[in-house]
Amino acid sequence: MSPSIRHRAAEPSELFAALGDRTRLALVRRLATEGALSVTALTEGTRISRQAVTKHLGVLARAGLLQSERRGREQLWALAPGQIHQARRALEQISRQWDEALGRLRTLVER
Repeated sequence: MSPSIRHRAAEPSELFAALGDRTRLALVRRLATEGALSVTALTEGTRISRQAVTKHLGVLARAGLLQSERRGREQLWALAPGQIHQARRALEQISRQWDEALGRLRTLVER
């Protein structure tokens, strides 16, 4: 997909804030499994309005998690994998820090 809308790389806190909403997380899951989709396709079978989906897609795009491309009259939305990888790396770093902190606590308690 050749993106027509591309946003700057977001800080991990911005990524997690965007992913912290149930509806946005569901949209990301759907795009991850089905590939690029239009707002119409993303609203089919849901109780969410096109306007609400569009708003959520905008939040995800501003966080750098999505990119879009206009094809004819439709705008297709797809994941921007670089930001997903950045979020995963941030979680891995947090996990290592927690493991280290718990190791220090264990050492302290065992003394």
